[in-house]
Amino acid sequence: MRGGGAERVALRLIEDFLKAGQEVDLVLLEEKGELLSLLPAEVQVFDLKAPRVRNGLLPLIRYFRRRRPHAMQISMWPLTVLGIVAHRLARSQARLVTSDHAALSKHVPPSRPRAYRLLAWSTRLFYPLADARILVANDAADDLARLSGLDRASLEVVYNPVGRPPAALPPTPHIEALWGEAERRILTVGALKAQKNHALLVRSFARVFKGAPAKLMILGQGELRNPLESLVAELGVADQVLLPGFATDPWPYYASAHLFALSSDYEGYPLVLIEALRSGLPIVSTDCESGPREILAGGRYGTLVPVGDEAALATALEHAFGRELDREALRARAEAISGQTTSDRYLELMLGPPSP
Repeated sequence: MRGGGAERVALRLIEDFLKAGQEVDLVLLEEKGELLSLLPAEVQVFDLKAPRVRNGLLPLIRYFRRRRPHAMQISMWPLTVLGIVAHRLARSQARLVTSDHAALSKHVPPSRPRAYRLLAWSTRLFYPLADARILVANDAADDLARLSGLDRASLEVVYNPVGRPPAALPPTPHIEALWGEAERRILTVGALKAQKNHALLVRSFARVFKGAPAKLMILGQGELRNPLESLVAELGVADQVLLPGFATDPWPYYASAHLFALSSDYEGYPLVLIEALRSGLPIVSTDCESGPREILAGGRYGTLVPVGDEAALATALEHAFGRELDREALRARAEAISGQTTSDRYLELMLGPPSP
């Protein structure tokens, strides 16, 4: 239960399933992560004590046999395959629903042919054994169909549910202190890893805002923190780029910002864009596969720029300030595509069709 998008989706689904009157277990390879403290007290956590995916098979079989759940939703390959195999070996009668939160081929590219073949083979062989297969965006579903050879019609697209910010968020002193006197506040949220391409965002920011009363805040933690700090120093914007680390509650940071930016090379269904919409923020995003184009309706609810284009991103950031913005329309868009109906659809697929 680290602070990633799929983990936050799990947290929201748990909360909504409980509200619907369901008993909920949370089965984890390891009982770790920043979001564990946010779990409702009613949830039973089952720790498989499996440091690696392959170590989880026997404990998961035992879980199926002892708890006999009515349904299980399993997120993210290869855990999806592990769950399907354990389900069969345990001879469980539970309905099984898989969900993948990205275009899978992006995570295992053809440049790694053996891993790519394993991904294609395992999804082709095992995914048909699940009762339903959820993808979080149409592009991701199209990608899986190409990769696995599965019928596209057998893949269900259900956008991720995303919570709402508190009704009132007063200024937070320590966050305001970080921004200081910045007149233009640009926020991005995400782990500091290659996929997010924060280096592109930093270079684009430096192009147009170096020395100006503007700051860029990158909220997240990860293995690329040191290289990112070196780049910031090299570009001479160390006093303008903020790296405060991971935040369990990101809503006060959204409330304090003026603009949200996403510079990723690829995504699945970036929850941060939904959070930005819910916060009524203008958005500039790379037009990456998959998610941003669907979420922003082709650019209607934010600005899309080509992936990896430093100059285009810089120009879009500069021009985003000062535009008139219908913030309620942004919030309505977020609710339409990531509101309660998405959790309801997950539950429908897990419980199956009603008895005649």
